[in-house]
Amino acid sequence: MNPLAIGNSRSKQQLRLNWPDGREQLLDHAELRRQCPCSQCRAFRLRGMAPMVDARVQVIELNPQGYGLQLVFSDGHERGIYPWAYLSALT
Repeated sequence: MNPLAIGNSRSKQQLRLNWPDGREQLLDHAELRRQCPCSQCRAFRLRGMAPMVDARVQVIELNPQGYGLQLVFSDGHERGIYPWAYLSALT
């Protein structure tokens, strides 16, 4: 299920997704960075380590990829593509 609308507020550090079921989802930029699904970040989490993320990190670019969304962060990280189902499940 793809969102109907996507918004990014750098000032609020939030990504907004509006889903077809009527749900509006607000996701914190720093939490999105911590939950990055790329292989490097997943490996950190599987070893019980959390990626070090500055609370001021921002999403500076959104790149739709068909099945999900590539997020580019202000700390230079841009490797993760967040599948729509993965984003929908984040709180």
